[in-house]
Amino acid sequence: MSWSAALVAADSTPRPSSLDEAQKTANDAAGWLEANWSVWISNGLRIVLILTIAIVLRSLVRRGITKLIARMNRTAQAVDNALGGILVNAERRRQRSEAIGSVLRSVASFLIMGTAALTVLSVLKINLAPLLASAGVAGVAIGFGARNLVTDFLSGVFMILEDQYGVGDEIDAGVATGTVVEVGLRVTKLRGANGAIWYVRNGEVKRIGNLSQGWAMAEVDVTLRYDEDLERARQVISEVGEEMSKTAPWDEKLWEPVEVMGLDSVSLDSVVVRVQAKAAPGEAAAVARELRWRIKRALDAAGIRMGPPPAAAPEDAAEAADPTAVVAPPSALANPTSPQALATAPIPPVTAVPPGATLGK
Repeated sequence: MSWSAALVAADSTPRPSSLDEAQKTANDAAGWLEANWSVWISNGLRIVLILTIAIVLRSLVRRGITKLIARMNRTAQAVDNALGGILVNAERRRQRSEAIGSVLRSVASFLIMGTAALTVLSVLKINLAPLLASAGVAGVAIGFGARNLVTDFLSGVFMILEDQYGVGDEIDAGVATGTVVEVGLRVTKLRGANGAIWYVRNGEVKRIGNLSQGWAMAEVDVTLRYDEDLERARQVISEVGEEMSKTAPWDEKLWEPVEVMGLDSVSLDSVVVRVQAKAAPGEAAAVARELRWRIKRALDAAGIRMGPPPAAAPEDAAEAADPTAVVAPPSALANPTSPQALATAPIPPVTAVPPGATLGK
């Protein structure tokens, strides 16, 4: 750029034509600052106050939720000590309380800080209608894109709040069956019968069969011969159940006396007697195995035969058997005059002609 161009640009810059105009411009700027500084300070103080109240309120609410969860754990621990640990599970209670506390704290933080943010924007004279509309559209888009994640999360929240199952419970979730190892807001971890770990999404669970809540039913089917005395068998089984209910540790696992329900099925050579016992949650399989063991020993000691009679072979089975069934069929080679036997005969050796002998006609 040449010096002439620089001088022209300097001359074209607007500047006050006189000292009075410059003073007037400075006075206007000072007046504008004087008129608006109080508004700025007021808005700044309001924003600081809003954020301070939100942070303090969030801290108090989170602390209150933590204390509430801790109090619930102490109450459950007292019940656990009073009942000997039969009805509650410490790990299950701990994970459930932590999950509920985490959800409540997250919801409280979102509501408090979200409200504070909207209040600050309103103080700054920002129109919230477009922002809320954009947030609604974005929320719908995210909801459609992550609907499976949202479904898993909401299902996990309701499962935990309703206490549908917990750590240590044996459940049938439809897609997998096993013992609950960990309960999360999105995934439930199960250990199957063969030791496999199953990760089941909470949103995929349509039905839940909990085998560890309340009580469990142990069922045993006893197969007896058709001609056995059923009344005597009922008496022996009842005595076995009564003795088992008085023996540790089965006296705690059996919640009601062993009951002989009656005949479950009748066939031509055997009958099936159904025996039931109400047991503690998760102890049905162990109670059923022990009950089978004791019933088998008691019935053997009483001379009561179990199972259908063995199939008896007919007495004249050996005589009625066909004696020719083990005899090989006749062979043509057994007859020395048959063509087959002659064909297998060795060819005689050729005799040498002595010297001086003549061949006859």
